[in-house]
Amino acid sequence: MAAVIFDEQGRIFATQRGYGEWKNWWEFPGGKMEAGEPPQQALKREIREELDAEIEVGKLIRTIDYDYPQFHLTMHCFKCRLKGQYTLLEHEAAKWLKPAELDSVQWLPADIEIIKELKQ
Repeated sequence: MAAVIFDEQGRIFATQRGYGEWKNWWEFPGGKMEAGEPPQQALKREIREELDAEIEVGKLIRTIDYDYPQFHLTMHCFKCRLKGQYTLLEHEAAKWLKPAELDSVQWLPADIEIIKELKQ
Protein backbone atom coordinates (compact mmCIF):
# COMPACT_ATOMS: atom_id res chain seq x y z
CA MET A 1 0.00 0.00 0.00
CA ALA A 2 0.98 3.58 -0.54
CA ALA A 3 -0.21 6.76 1.15
CA VAL A 4 -0.63 9.57 -1.36
CA ILE A 5 -0.67 12.32 1.25
CA PHE A 6 -2.12 15.71 0.32
CA ASP A 7 -1.95 18.93 2.32
CA GLU A 8 -4.41 21.85 2.40
CA GLN A 9 -2.63 23.53 -0.55
CA GLY A 10 -2.97 20.42 -2.73
CA ARG A 11 0.71 19.53 -2.45
CA ILE A 12 1.75 15.88 -2.37
CA PHE A 13 4.16 14.32 0.13
CA ALA A 14 7.16 12.45 -1.31
CA THR A 15 9.80 10.47 0.55
CA GLN A 16 13.32 9.52 -0.54
CA ARG A 17 14.51 5.97 0.10
CA GLY A 18 17.57 5.76 2.31
CA TYR A 19 18.52 2.12 1.74
CA GLY A 20 18.74 -0.79 -0.68
CA GLU A 21 18.87 -1.11 -4.43
CA TRP A 22 16.57 1.89 -4.93
CA LYS A 23 18.41 4.19 -2.48
CA ASN A 24 17.83 7.90 -3.23
CA TRP A 25 14.78 7.24 -5.45
CA TRP A 26 11.50 8.86 -4.38
CA GLU A 27 8.27 7.12 -3.42
CA PHE A 28 5.01 7.45 -1.59
CA PRO A 29 5.37 6.17 1.99
CA GLY A 30 3.73 2.85 2.78
CA GLY A 31 4.51 -0.83 2.88
CA LYS A 32 3.20 -4.35 3.07
CA MET A 33 0.06 -5.76 4.66
CA GLU A 34 0.43 -8.42 7.31
CA ALA A 35 -1.70 -11.56 7.07
CA GLY A 36 -5.37 -10.76 7.71
CA GLU A 37 -4.72 -7.01 8.02
CA PRO A 38 -7.13 -4.68 6.21
CA PRO A 39 -5.36 -2.30 3.75
CA GLN A 40 -6.34 0.92 5.55
CA GLN A 41 -5.17 -0.43 8.92
CA ALA A 42 -1.91 -1.65 7.38
CA LEU A 43 -1.29 1.75 5.84
CA LYS A 44 -1.81 3.54 9.16
CA ARG A 45 0.60 1.08 10.82
CA GLU A 46 3.24 1.55 8.11
CA ILE A 47 3.05 5.35 8.38
CA ARG A 48 3.49 5.13 12.16
CA GLU A 49 6.55 2.90 11.59
CA GLU A 50 8.09 5.06 8.83
CA LEU A 51 7.10 8.59 9.86
CA ASP A 52 6.06 8.37 13.52
CA ALA A 53 2.84 10.02 12.37
CA GLU A 54 -0.89 9.46 12.10
CA ILE A 55 -2.84 9.71 8.87
CA GLU A 56 -6.45 9.82 7.82
CA VAL A 57 -6.95 7.26 5.04
CA GLY A 58 -9.42 8.29 2.35
CA LYS A 59 -10.55 6.71 -0.89
CA LEU A 60 -8.59 4.27 -3.00
CA ILE A 61 -7.07 6.20 -5.90
CA ARG A 62 -5.89 3.20 -7.87
CA THR A 63 -4.25 -0.20 -7.57
CA ILE A 64 -0.97 -0.51 -9.46
CA ASP A 65 0.46 -3.82 -10.66
CA TYR A 66 4.12 -3.54 -11.59
CA ASP A 67 6.77 -6.13 -12.42
CA TYR A 68 10.19 -5.33 -10.98
CA PRO A 69 13.01 -7.66 -12.10
CA GLN A 70 12.99 -9.58 -8.80
CA PHE A 71 9.29 -9.46 -7.83
CA HIS A 72 5.75 -8.45 -8.74
CA LEU A 73 4.22 -5.55 -6.82
CA THR A 74 0.53 -4.92 -6.25
CA MET A 75 0.22 -1.49 -4.64
CA HIS A 76 -3.07 -0.04 -3.39
CA CYS A 77 -2.72 3.76 -3.44
CA PHE A 78 -4.97 5.68 -1.05
CA LYS A 79 -5.59 9.40 -0.81
CA CYS A 80 -4.50 10.42 2.69
CA ARG A 81 -4.09 13.41 4.99
CA LEU A 82 -1.35 13.80 7.58
CA LYS A 83 -2.54 14.50 11.13
CA GLY A 84 0.07 16.63 12.87
CA GLN A 85 3.82 16.39 12.53
CA TYR A 86 6.07 13.62 11.23
CA THR A 87 9.61 12.36 11.89
CA LEU A 88 11.58 10.50 9.23
CA LEU A 89 12.49 7.10 10.69
CA GLU A 90 13.34 5.18 7.50
CA HIS A 91 13.68 7.74 4.72
CA GLU A 92 16.60 9.93 3.70
CA ALA A 93 14.46 13.00 3.00
CA ALA A 94 10.91 14.18 2.39
CA LYS A 95 9.29 17.10 0.61
CA TRP A 96 5.93 18.51 -0.36
CA LEU A 97 5.50 18.87 -4.13
CA LYS A 98 2.90 20.74 -6.14
CA PRO A 99 1.44 18.61 -8.97
CA ALA A 100 3.53 20.60 -11.49
CA GLU A 101 6.70 19.77 -9.49
CA LEU A 102 6.21 15.98 -9.40
CA ASP A 103 8.74 15.43 -12.20
CA SER A 104 11.45 17.23 -10.21
CA VAL A 105 12.42 14.00 -8.39
CA GLN A 106 13.26 10.49 -9.59
CA TRP A 107 10.27 8.30 -8.68
CA LEU A 108 10.36 4.54 -8.25
CA PRO A 109 9.06 2.88 -11.43
CA ALA A 110 5.87 1.54 -9.80
CA ASP A 111 4.93 5.06 -8.64
CA ILE A 112 5.12 6.59 -12.13
CA GLU A 113 1.56 5.49 -13.04
CA ILE A 114 0.10 7.38 -10.07
CA ILE A 115 2.31 10.39 -10.83
CA LYS A 116 0.81 10.57 -14.33
CA GLU A 117 -2.70 10.71 -12.83
CA LEU A 118 -1.78 13.27 -10.18
CA LYS A 119 -0.37 15.67 -12.77
CA GLN A 120 -3.69 15.79 -14.65
